[in-house]
Amino acid sequence: MENNKNINRREFLKRMGLLGGAAFATTLLDPITTAAKAVIPTKAKDNPNTKMTYRVNHNTKDSVSLLGFGMMRLPNENKIINQNEVNRMVDYAIANGVNYFDTAPVYHGGKSEEATGIALKRYDRKKFFVATKLSNFRDWTRQASEKMYHDSFKKLQVDVIDYYLLHSIGGNGPNELKERFEDNGMMEFLLKEREAGRIRNLGFSYHGDVKVFDYFLSQHKKYHWDFVQIQMNYVDWRHASITGKKEEADGDAEYLYNKLTKMNIPVVIMEPLRGGRLANVPSDVENDLKQERPDDSIASWAFRWCGSYPNVLTALSGMSKMEHLQDNIKSFSPLEPCSERENAILAAAADKIGGYPTIPCTQCNYCMPCPFGVNIPGNFSYYNEKIDKRIIPLPDRSAKDYMDRAADFKDGFHKALSLDEDANKCRDCGICLPKCPQKIRIPNQLSRIKEILNA
Repeated sequence: MENNKNINRREFLKRMGLLGGAAFATTLLDPITTAAKAVIPTKAKDNPNTKMTYRVNHNTKDSVSLLGFGMMRLPNENKIINQNEVNRMVDYAIANGVNYFDTAPVYHGGKSEEATGIALKRYDRKKFFVATKLSNFRDWTRQASEKMYHDSFKKLQVDVIDYYLLHSIGGNGPNELKERFEDNGMMEFLLKEREAGRIRNLGFSYHGDVKVFDYFLSQHKKYHWDFVQIQMNYVDWRHASITGKKEEADGDAEYLYNKLTKMNIPVVIMEPLRGGRLANVPSDVENDLKQERPDDSIASWAFRWCGSYPNVLTALSGMSKMEHLQDNIKSFSPLEPCSERENAILAAAADKIGGYPTIPCTQCNYCMPCPFGVNIPGNFSYYNEKIDKRIIPLPDRSAKDYMDRAADFKDGFHKALSLDEDANKCRDCGICLPKCPQKIRIPNQLSRIKEILNA
């Protein structure tokens, strides 16, 4: 395969024949080259009543639900997972055709896999596909990595993992594949596990430096990636560079998706709602979307946009409430692909949202816990909410509405977060920095919140 690291995204798309027409057009891709083809069964084998849209994985011929259940944000009380509610949501999901469940050893402080296993164990193994990850962020040794792998089987209570990922590659530079997975023998081990059938599909999830993404794909002949998980939504498609650096802006979702499609590798989407932000868009954007489809939720636009791309195998949603699950299932039962007009509306919405000075936090909680007690995702979520509502940025102090807007921010902040959790507790220790897949300069962003709180 041609080495593309020295050409920019637009030139790559041009060479690959993927540039031209509207950026959002779902006819952008030749259906012959797509790795996952749309299937809307009128009668599923084990659930004849479902209207769920499915995609066929060309590697295994699995029919995978276009909505995947992300087990990262499970219902909990005081950080203890509510297993009864998890079971209830899983029951509803399976009853309505969802069959892909994604977890990881690090989710919910290590408890997500266990909760997922308890919920799924009640069902025939043929009714679901389970995905989990090698989250060997801190200890790259063969012993620790292999233990994590075997522990996942025990916690999930399965003999086979359908989709296994190298978790969150990209943050440790171009040598990550060699140092984190090859030098310790884990790639050789995982390939043998796939050959033995204990792993059915092997892939990786990507955050970070696009050069690492390109390098991993350059090893496709050696490792045969069965799928790849990327962050993709209608804002990141047009605006976000994964690294946040202009000189490395080739890492946007458009580049990632099109490169994987050209290589015939199915795509799993994470963060279709950008950490929930695309379910709570600025008021002017919400008005535009509601005017076009008044009966649809704001979140449904983001899911339908993702589902409109034919090489998307499944779009993950981390759902903590039953109403979120119900709405997301509705969006895909069956999928109504975005029209050309709707794509244009979403392009305009992306431009508006991309122009606001928000913090690109997806609420993944990888940065937590903070040693000083700061609720980092909570601070960022509140800050972004006030930007969407046009409370901040604050005007000049001489403006008539300055005091009212500053008071609105502070009053609401102290209702949303306790004093022990607010940004003023940050000591700029930097422990959170290497943990953030979005490469957010967390202490710097918290200082923006401090400035408003102490104004």
